Amino acid sequence: MKKQLLIFVPLFLMVACTKQSTSYENIEKNDLFFKEMTTKVSGKFVPLSNGVTYYEELNPSSTKGTLVFVHGFSVPSYIWSPSFETAAKKGYRVIRMDLYGRGYSANPTLPYTDELLAKQVLELLDYLNIEKASFLGLSNGGRVISKIAYLNIDIIERLIYVASSGFQEKTPFETINQEVSQEEIAAFINNYPAMAKSQSSDFKNPEQFPGWVARYEELLQYKGFAYALISTRKNHTTMDVEHQMIHKTGIPVYTLFGDSDSVVIYDRFKDRIMNLLPNRNELFISNSGHLPHMENQKEFERYLFETILN
Repeated sequence: MKKQLLIFVPLFLMVACTKQSTSYENIEKNDLFFKEMTTKVSGKFVPLSNGVTYYEELNPSSTKGTLVFVHGFSVPSYIWSPSFETAAKKGYRVIRMDLYGRGYSANPTLPYTDELLAKQVLELLDYLNIEKASFLGLSNGGRVISKIAYLNIDIIERLIYVASSGFQEKTPFETINQEVSQEEIAAFINNYPAMAKSQSSDFKNPEQFPGWVARYEELLQYKGFAYALISTRKNHTTMDVEHQMIHKTGIPVYTLFGDSDSVVIYDRFKDRIMNLLPNRNELFISNSGHLPHMENQKEFERYLFETILN
């Protein structure tokens, strides 16, 4: 009896460990995936040049103005839910989408440059016949909207940067070699548990968002997620040229930061942003970290709708 027990326990542990290790990147975003997802989600899917793109649009006939919400580095479009929903209730035409490699959009094996993601946004807006819009870029999404402006300034009504990470002289992960190896992917996936838990650090008061980490863990099941994030990091470059061009055009620019942001440290680039965009309008949202539109929604939206968009 003792011998059987000794055999049983290790097998049980092996099954448990196998189940945990294979739960990451075990779903491929293929035609069957997209077909099934159309019955499960509220948004729509459209094939674009580099892959199928998931997006949501509300109030398409609105004449009040169009707002395009661009998410950040890893959390897809649902991160914009509070402001997206408020803007829709106020009658704006609102659009949000999952950038390549994130959420429900395709994970192409391509270099994840700012230009790739910016062109994805522009291609979707062309598909939706949108000629002018205000763009809100959160964190890494700030880089994307800067590149959008650089590629097509005529589509920009105003640029709204929220906790934007695109103003540093050199990003921490910038590298000469943009290739992504299988070894790097394996190491990245191995760090998924810690990476999921670290999402709480985006908030000053993470206890107010108890389901945040669990929702993020759902993203880790999609094959190609690690590749997309590693490639994005490796393809970060200084965006001085883009920001200098934006300044010269005179289009309205707004920057908003949480007063306690520990992810994008404002003091590290405050002099650079002043030189690059001296005419911007800037506000610090009180009692908030890297996601001020969530932690202090009332203050953020008061400034957004009563000052910026008024």
